[in-house]
Amino acid sequence: MPSWQMRLFSAATRLLVKRGARKPVTDEVEGAKHVRRLFEPPEYFRPSLPEGVRIEQVNEPGFRGEWVQWFVEGEESQRTIYYIHGGGYVACSPRTHRGLTTHLSRAASAKVFSLDYRLAPEHKFPAALEDAVNGYRWLLESGEQPGNIIVGGDSAGGGLAAAFLIAVRDLGLPLPAGAFLLSPWTDLAATGRSLITNESADPMLSGKMTGRLAKLYYGDASPKDPLVSPLYGDLIGLPPMLIYAGDTEVLLDDAVRFADRAKRHGVNVELRIEKELPHVWPIFVAFGLPESRQSISEIAAFVRRQTLLLEDKDVVKRNAA
Repeated sequence: MPSWQMRLFSAATRLLVKRGARKPVTDEVEGAKHVRRLFEPPEYFRPSLPEGVRIEQVNEPGFRGEWVQWFVEGEESQRTIYYIHGGGYVACSPRTHRGLTTHLSRAASAKVFSLDYRLAPEHKFPAALEDAVNGYRWLLESGEQPGNIIVGGDSAGGGLAAAFLIAVRDLGLPLPAGAFLLSPWTDLAATGRSLITNESADPMLSGKMTGRLAKLYYGDASPKDPLVSPLYGDLIGLPPMLIYAGDTEVLLDDAVRFADRAKRHGVNVELRIEKELPHVWPIFVAFGLPESRQSISEIAAFVRRQTLLLEDKDVVKRNAA
């Protein structure tokens, strides 16, 4: 059973987000503004950044983002997490996700580059994907080693991270060392049964809401284009993945079916389905939720495992000798 803190958080989310999403909106721009009000909490409601966090803005031709670093004094790291935020492709930003990215930086001893991709409906597909690829090219050109990079994302950002991996592979660029996907939205064609079966159980999202958001993003493209919905893509050759989802989420089947397809295509996948936890619960780690802290510890272990640095490998060899 979830902790009392998580149960309280889920109840508040049901009241403030899911109920608010029922408001009928027909205009695209007004609909996006409404979702932004629901998904982007006011500044006073966001947790304060811990002392010692360093934020550096990046504004390059073709993409924007920010570096987030929270290290022990005097510590540096060659590990990089390339993070892609969620928000239904229409909302949120690196700023709304700093609670997560700061804790990821500390837990994994990694620099985090948080991508500020263009949002729909003002910028429909493939704008967000182009930004993701451009940001990654810049990281490589800046000297970041692909073997030390892990890509991560939540919800729409998780689906975009998966589509990004397909695009990077097809472009012939070196792939990052791994990926972690939090409640990833991988099927914008909306064919998952959990969109219906978990409609009442999900405290945050509804099947109807995701359907409306999907159309704002893919526009004139096919929702089954693999770069829109990576569930339909060729996943051969992609790096190891850690995938999370809650068993009451409307997007549960997006995670499960994507993990199954990746495994069939030879990808090393670890899928973790947690009971009665809400959509993208790890991102709320800064609120002190026990389940969020536990998941961040697991993600950090995955990041470390997939990015064994040269000095780490020497230690492993010496210990094995």
